[in-house]
Amino acid sequence: MWEAIIQQFPRYAVLAALFIVVVMIVLGVSTVITGRAAVRRRLAEATAAGQSETTVASLRDTAPDAWSRLVGAIEKRGVSLVDTNNATLTARLATAGYTSPSAPRVFTLIRIVTTLGLPLLFVLATVTRGEPPSLFKLYFFGSVLAVLGLYLPNLWVSARASRRQQEITNGFPDALDLMLVCVEAGLGMEAAFDRVGREMARSHPLIAGLLATTVLELRAGRGREEALRRMGDRAAVDQIQSFATLLIQSNKLGSSIGQTLRVYASEMRERRKMLAQEKAHKLPVLLSIPLVACMLPVMIGVLMLPAAIRVVRQLIPMMGG
Repeated sequence: MWEAIIQQFPRYAVLAALFIVVVMIVLGVSTVITGRAAVRRRLAEATAAGQSETTVASLRDTAPDAWSRLVGAIEKRGVSLVDTNNATLTARLATAGYTSPSAPRVFTLIRIVTTLGLPLLFVLATVTRGEPPSLFKLYFFGSVLAVLGLYLPNLWVSARASRRQQEITNGFPDALDLMLVCVEAGLGMEAAFDRVGREMARSHPLIAGLLATTVLELRAGRGREEALRRMGDRAAVDQIQSFATLLIQSNKLGSSIGQTLRVYASEMRERRKMLAQEKAHKLPVLLSIPLVACMLPVMIGVLMLPAAIRVVRQLIPMMGG
């Protein structure tokens, strides 16, 4: 047996050496591929971060989008898409985050398309079914769909504005903490806004956009009071409007901005905590509705069904004589 092992030893040694070589080659290739993938991922992240900062720091779009080109082409053919309450509509769309100059005209175009398109789709679907459509049915459902198409864009804008305001409210205490750190480190208000906007470009892009726009307005020569008030108006959030007013008063009175930021950040966090507690206290009341509507009838049926069966079994023989 030992002689056979000794004779086969060179063969086993060659196989072991080949196995080790193959394993080393595979490990080397996988290490190189993994390293290149990590480098590509870091480059992609850096490029995305640079693009997001560039997007946040810009006050206007250099190239029109597809919607703007479509609106321009329609208006060139003599169809005016300017709303009668253009200023109010522009303010509403800005609250929802649509700050493009062509946003009111795009909104008007979408309302026209939905108002006319939904009834037209219903009529086409009814005609293509092969059944003779009822005039009352066409009139009723067409009117309902027209009204729905008229108000759906408004509902969408209102929901988007509420969601945007909620995101700004949730992230603004973090921005105040960063501003406090920057101010206590010796930065001015404009430099603190710029630094916080760059730091929060990925975590809270809405707040970063507000701060970046304010910084650009200050650098363009706008007064500090007017720039802060415009920031509050763009946000359309009571807390940020109060914050802008507080900074204006602190600037006029010469009080410490750091202490102002510390107190206001504490108040905003306390307010957010109170709102969370208010929502938690509303849960029992909201849960009672499905409890009463769904679970209570089932529980009553389970408890009363045996008694009802016994009563039926007792009464039916007695009534039958």
